[in-house]
Amino acid sequence: MYRAYKTAIRMASKTASKNLKIVVFVGSARDGRLGERVKNFMMNRLKARNYEINVIDAADNEFTMLNRPVFFYGNDREGAPKFLVEKEKFVKEADAYVIISPEYNHCIPPGLTNMIDHFGGSCFSMKPSGLVTYSAGQYGGMRAAMQLRALTGELGCLSVSNIFGIPSAQKSLDTEGNPLNEHMESGAKKLLDQLDWMAWAMKNHRAVQPAFEIPK
Repeated sequence: MYRAYKTAIRMASKTASKNLKIVVFVGSARDGRLGERVKNFMMNRLKARNYEINVIDAADNEFTMLNRPVFFYGNDREGAPKFLVEKEKFVKEADAYVIISPEYNHCIPPGLTNMIDHFGGSCFSMKPSGLVTYSAGQYGGMRAAMQLRALTGELGCLSVSNIFGIPSAQKSLDTEGNPLNEHMESGAKKLLDQLDWMAWAMKNHRAVQPAFEIPK
């Protein structure tokens, strides 16, 4: 059994896509948001790794206040907004997620949870996520990060142990998202190295082991 399993993993690795598919969730929709700097910085680091990237951003204002998640439209998604079906496809096909979040009132911003709640948990399951949080103050959005741990655990896209927190984001990045201190480069690298390892491990395992099927 073990030999057959190892052979299946080798075959899955040979046929797997060269590049990981990443969905970036950007959680702030505020005017003049610091999140724009963080988004630009992270996008440049992700592109340098040759990931296939799709962005789902609260500032795009496509998502109204949740009243009909995508799965309410039935298996054929009849009548669902085109953008919602498109975004669901991105989420389903992703190998990992990067969640960029500030904290509002020491909590996850409502625009972020509103976006995520439009999709069923099955879209996210058995994939890792990486948390990038920030604030204008000294804590780097860590209180929102702790709540995001619970949310990603419920969705099935457990966040990797490293959290990239950015305190005083207005002093850590310029307006174009260029880093202004060494923490930015080292923090992003630690997170993305871990996320990359977990994403490939889970991608390879999904290819040989269907969801929740117990090996005989």
